[in-house]
Amino acid sequence: MKDETASRFWDNFIYKSKSYGINQKSIRWYVRRAEEYIKANPRLRLRQHSAQHVERYLQKKGRNPRLEDWQFRQIIEALRILFKEIVKSPWANTFPWDDWLIAATSLPDSHATVARDYQPVNSRLEEHEPADRDDNHSSLFKQVNLRFPEHIAELVIQIRIQQYSIRTEHAYLGWFLRYVHFHNMKDPAQLNEADISRFLKHLVIARKVSASTQSQALNALIFFYRQVMKKELDKNIKFPRSKKPKRLPVVLTRDEIQRLFEKIDNPTQRLMANLLYGCGLRLMECVRLRVLDLDFGYNQILVRCAKGKKDRVVPIPDKLQNKLEQQIDKIEALHSEDLSEGFGSVYLPDALARKYPNAKKEFKWQYIFPSSRLSADPRSGETRRHHVHENGLQKHIKKAAEMAALTKKVNCHALRHSFATHLLESGYDIRTVQELLGHADVSTTMIYTHVLNKPGISVISPFDTLPVD
Repeated sequence: MKDETASRFWDNFIYKSKSYGINQKSIRWYVRRAEEYIKANPRLRLRQHSAQHVERYLQKKGRNPRLEDWQFRQIIEALRILFKEIVKSPWANTFPWDDWLIAATSLPDSHATVARDYQPVNSRLEEHEPADRDDNHSSLFKQVNLRFPEHIAELVIQIRIQQYSIRTEHAYLGWFLRYVHFHNMKDPAQLNEADISRFLKHLVIARKVSASTQSQALNALIFFYRQVMKKELDKNIKFPRSKKPKRLPVVLTRDEIQRLFEKIDNPTQRLMANLLYGCGLRLMECVRLRVLDLDFGYNQILVRCAKGKKDRVVPIPDKLQNKLEQQIDKIEALHSEDLSEGFGSVYLPDALARKYPNAKKEFKWQYIFPSSRLSADPRSGETRRHHVHENGLQKHIKKAAEMAALTKKVNCHALRHSFATHLLESGYDIRTVQELLGHADVSTTMIYTHVLNKPGISVISPFDTLPVD
């Protein structure tokens, strides 16, 4: 490129970068990202580049564990500006730039999939590290931890002994902190049921929290006093209760489901959405699927360690079998490339990792929906490929619902609701649906029978009997 031509080229690049909302101080970094790409392909003119060239480059960059999320996003945006705005390559208009941007977020060490192994139960309270890294840096946590470090340490240890989820741990710890702060940093050991009642009353009167939020706060305090203080509270604590609304689940019709899926352009995200509806999976159950969980011989998926630490089996829809096989072929090629580059490890829970030390590089343990980039374990320093971040599918579902002009409140869980409801509509018994959903109590599953009862549906409105239009 001649000097004058090159100058006009980069001036145009800078001008287009501003239209993407990139501030003046950061533009030079986007220029550098584009230059690095061009230098990585010196023998090929820019107009000869294809989507495959960009994808391979991004995959290569994604294998750099030292690359921060924001740096990876810079690379993606720089290449989008380069090929979509400057080179104007036809394929750039349909390349999944936004999908790559969403996938650029690596799992933090506080993520529910990996957080428990990063925060082992420590029997020595003085060495205990709090579970919630955000609370650890907050003024509220510092205040309470300064006064009552032994209470916080023992609370978290007892939660982990009970093997509660990391999200429950964060929630219970948060309620304990708010409870102590509400009572002006008094020792909770000196407080009683009346103090708990005042706190719960404050939540519903002043904070206007929902019934479920108030119940969670109560459960957290009961757990603290029972497990940490070794004190049984009066079961009849009196306090004004937030009224629990009787909400019915959002269910899409089969036509709405079809319209929704048609608006999801990304084939991997569409496959994940298909599994939520076709198998009744929860969002996290889907993103955590591994190769060995798919049994094509029996045409079923083993959902491991789901809600309540329970396994269950769900059938693979016939229409999804080929797509799942193609997805496995795709990640097998990706895994082979990772191994050839000296990587290929995947996250395994501590117990499995100790029992099978070589399993982390075996293909059968790889995630069905892997992240587009590698990330380094913040403690051990080991580089792994985690599963995709669940936010990606959530955003795709929301965007697809808007594009399909669906007026219902559509999210990932609505697909699971629709799965259950459509099975009941097709004549399957409630017990079968209960097992497929993994509900511990059939009463939970009974909520889906509301569409079968159809109260008032057969009633003719009196408006229709009027002689006027």
